[in-house]
Amino acid sequence: MASAELKTVVKMLRANQAAGAGSTLAEQRAGMEAGADATPLPDDVQLEPVDAGGVPGEWARVPGVDETRALLYLHGGGYVMGSVRTHRALVAGLARAAGVPVLSLDYRVGPEHPFPAAVHDGVAGWRHLLASGRDPARMAIAGDSAGGGLAVAVGVKLRDAGDPLPGAIASLSGWLDLDLSGDTWETLADVDPLLSREGLSAMREAYLAGASPRDPLASPLYAELAGLPPLLLQVGTAETLLDDSRELARRAREAGVDVTLEPWQDMFHDWQMFAAMLPEGQQAIDAVGQYLRKRLGG
Repeated sequence: MASAELKTVVKMLRANQAAGAGSTLAEQRAGMEAGADATPLPDDVQLEPVDAGGVPGEWARVPGVDETRALLYLHGGGYVMGSVRTHRALVAGLARAAGVPVLSLDYRVGPEHPFPAAVHDGVAGWRHLLASGRDPARMAIAGDSAGGGLAVAVGVKLRDAGDPLPGAIASLSGWLDLDLSGDTWETLADVDPLLSREGLSAMREAYLAGASPRDPLASPLYAELAGLPPLLLQVGTAETLLDDSRELARRAREAGVDVTLEPWQDMFHDWQMFAAMLPEGQQAIDAVGQYLRKRLGG
């Protein structure tokens, strides 16, 4: 049963969407960055800037993390906005839930840096972790929304390049199909308070800059999936991207990949970002943490 807080959060999100209608990309970016101030970090969270193979990033740690393990995190934001700063609360929550230090990456975004710059940066971040000497089987890659799609795309790129692969990949509300072909874009259009086809179409065009939305590294739904590490696909049943995770799970299982599909009843897109005010957000973060502890040997 959904929490009492869910209606309040959805109402707030709808009001914010209405107020921001017609805003420019610069205004959307500024609004997302300003929103980071609404969720202060716990006092025990330690942040450390890092150059991750030429890509700016930030380590997030809490007391007791296992330094023999690690998580590479790729933020959401439609490939055109978002940053390490906007996702600090979520990243800190994952560090605590999984018991691992988390390297959050400020990968390049469009339109200034179009596809495949983000993929290249994700690969650089992973190779930076490999250079630390940690066992790749005790490390993972995760991301939310666009970052969830990017996490899988980076896995595909690493497999094709012959790099050691992570012990797991976790996609939270992942944008896995930039072709926007899922039926839930129609059936849930009036339900999801965050995403619209129009909004994501504009982000897609800014990111792809003419590349095909079915390029496997832009939309891993269309990639050859055999040989990927275990996948966790966490998605809300009230979000327009629901079919992205469902279809990727189906195709990955057919390819022999170990897939855990977690559909969360009544949850909207990226609800994990609202853990400070939504119990299900924290519960979802805890579930990701438990999955990673199991997969990474914690």
